[in-house]
Amino acid sequence: MSLDAHVVARVGGFVLDVRLAAADGETVAVLGPNGSGKTTLLRALAGLVPLDSGRVVVGDVVVDDTATGVHLPPERRSVGVVFQDYLLFPHLSVLENVAFGLRSRGVHRREARRRAQAWLERVGLADRGGERPARLSGGQQQRVALARALVTEPSLLLLDEPLAALDVATRAELRRDVRTHLASFSGTRLLVTHELLDAVALADRLVVLEAGRVAQAGSVAEVCGEPRSRYVAELVGVSLFQGTGAGHHVDLDGGGVVVTAEPVSGDVYVAIAPQAVSLHRQPPEGSPRNVWHGRVRGTDLLGDRVRVHVDGPVPLVAEVTAAAAAELALQETAEVWASVKATEIATYPR
Repeated sequence: MSLDAHVVARVGGFVLDVRLAAADGETVAVLGPNGSGKTTLLRALAGLVPLDSGRVVVGDVVVDDTATGVHLPPERRSVGVVFQDYLLFPHLSVLENVAFGLRSRGVHRREARRRAQAWLERVGLADRGGERPARLSGGQQQRVALARALVTEPSLLLLDEPLAALDVATRAELRRDVRTHLASFSGTRLLVTHELLDAVALADRLVVLEAGRVAQAGSVAEVCGEPRSRYVAELVGVSLFQGTGAGHHVDLDGGGVVVTAEPVSGDVYVAIAPQAVSLHRQPPEGSPRNVWHGRVRGTDLLGDRVRVHVDGPVPLVAEVTAAAAAELALQETAEVWASVKATEIATYPR
């Protein structure tokens, strides 16, 4: 493993306690709600936040070990960092910004500038090296920050919300660029983000933090397919419940019953995708096995789709076309019936 870490850090009354390992060539996305400890984790790995307990190994170098008193300062770690606001030096040229890390490590100025220029060519800014960062767009500044982090050839690259400051159009373009540049980097990459799309597009594996602990970890398919917390469920857009299975019925902890196609037993999670929920203004005809009466709590527009939040005995999120939302008049407080086929109910052990 290029990264093997157990980080315990206290910041005020907040305690971060995370174990994390990642291999060379692997991109791990760290997600979580605000205040979950994502940035604190990155700053601790970079040496900017001291550990109260734990051990961090980057490559084959122990950079932190509270048991033996080891603590390498940030400049002595083989770690590159791209901060959310990039932190480019405004008084230095773009070329000097990229060369800064090399110069601080003792590389001769001419060699540092040569290697910095090579990276500016790789990120498409070869002709902007003499300018100050303020003259660049947000996307161009992001490329400079990435080049500055990668030019030192670190074992570990830390990216703290690298696309958060960009508008939607620029973000999509830069996401493709970042993926390309990360593919050429042989070390380990750790990406902090709150955007699932960025994580899915850039990461091999997801780690979800909640309240300073790892709530869930696994491949993108594993985490998105079987969410295990309300935060993850909301992130991937499914309705998540906990309950007790008995045959083809699950009694939900919060009340209500869900009928399943396959028999289940014991403590389980129940996940219902928004696309599986049908909405009706009158009780549906036929005999659907899962029908609940409720009221519309609110709606979200997602491109040409509308996500509808329904309160009831089994609160659900449904997704319909904009035309269907208009036809059904799904305004707030509208009375609706929600139905889900038993075959569309996903269950998995708690």
